[in-house]
Amino acid sequence: MLVSQVACGNMDLEWCTIYVHHSTSMKLSAIASALEVRVENGSPDTEIRGLNGIELAGPGELTFVSNPKYAAAARSTRASAVIVSEDFPAIEAAMLRSKDPYISFAQALALFHKPLAYKPGVHPTAVVHEKARIGAKAHIGPYVVVDEDVEIGDHAVLLAHVVIYRGTKIGDNFFAHSHAVVRENCRIGNNVLLHNGVVIGSDGFGFARATGGRWHKIPQPAPVVIEDDVEVQANSCIDRASVGETRIKRGVKIDNLVQVGHGSTVGEDALLCSQVGIAGSTVIGSRVILTGQVGVVGHCKVGDNAIVTPQSGVANDIAAGALVSGAPAVDHKLWLKYSAILPRLPEIARAIRQKTKE
Repeated sequence: MLVSQVACGNMDLEWCTIYVHHSTSMKLSAIASALEVRVENGSPDTEIRGLNGIELAGPGELTFVSNPKYAAAARSTRASAVIVSEDFPAIEAAMLRSKDPYISFAQALALFHKPLAYKPGVHPTAVVHEKARIGAKAHIGPYVVVDEDVEIGDHAVLLAHVVIYRGTKIGDNFFAHSHAVVRENCRIGNNVLLHNGVVIGSDGFGFARATGGRWHKIPQPAPVVIEDDVEVQANSCIDRASVGETRIKRGVKIDNLVQVGHGSTVGEDALLCSQVGIAGSTVIGSRVILTGQVGVVGHCKVGDNAIVTPQSGVANDIAAGALVSGAPAVDHKLWLKYSAILPRLPEIARAIRQKTKE
């Protein structure tokens, strides 16, 4: 472990000490032990200095194959070792046999790239209300604002310019990157990670048309509730509701630039990819995957384990386990059929006109 001290303006030098872990190399046997996989066709004493993709990896590096289309690349790779599935054909390089090569590769990355650890303390420029309660070993960075009646659990990390509005309740191991904002009275569970620019609890988009066509704002006092083990990535917004709550359930992962509308519920372990937009009062089931740029209109229900492919528009309820595509979204196989017909429409139209003339 290497300890690095960084001078940070007028910040106390001891306060801003950070701990950076560097693993310069590991023996293949040690990696195998940590990942609970077995070494095959290679020396357990091989030194691994890092990880890389199958086509870029060289001597001293570890790579992986989870997609069969990269089998040929695995046979010609210059990597010292390759993480492969239990039934993958033997290759010249050393192999780490795994039940799930992709997961094992992710775990191996964690061995070589330890996250920064932030020393407990409150930066002198931070503003923490006297009625806020913050647990043990918290790191409160520069220009952070923690308002009245906020409760935050143990081991929190709030980096520069994070703002926590009054009345918010947050569990243990909360990590907020710079410029994340949590609005008033929201509730956040344990092990929640907010990336840069996330806004939790901004007003829902609620307006009623008044006399004369002007818009009357509908108050949005109800909170956002985020359960345990949720990650929200950069510049995503989860809106508060007018009544009830907006709820993000345990284990949900939200990509960059996602919008979750007021009063919606997102089920356990759902995955919302970049630029997904969910309108108000929508229910997304458990383990649902909404891929990039999917839009879901308000008051729809997407059943458990459903998958919606990129740029699709969901205008009606989606059954559990369905795979849908298109706008409006329909069964994926049906969408493939009419997508194949689409380039032929001019030809079909000409044939119909000709038939009509006969």
